[in-house]
Amino acid sequence: MLLDKGADVNARGGVYGNALQAASLTGHDQVVQMLLDKGADVNARGGVYGNALYAASSRGHDQVVRMLLDKGADVNAQCGEYGNALQRGGC
Repeated sequence: MLLDKGADVNARGGVYGNALQAASLTGHDQVVQMLLDKGADVNARGGVYGNALYAASSRGHDQVVRMLLDKGADVNAQCGEYGNALQRGGC
């Protein structure tokens, strides 16, 4: 895997911002866990969704939301068109 070869787990760019946001948006909980275990920044910002928690909550991926919260994701971080992940999850 690229991370085992020294790839930056927090590399940013593209529409999803980073790998953690992309995995969170699509609900790939095993990938999310692996990225978190490799040191992914749970509160990294960027991309269309702003952060991983907002991305996961926008698609109703409850398991991923729990994983991110357990790692210290900021539920009040402002991002996206609905403000924060808590507000987005209720929409």
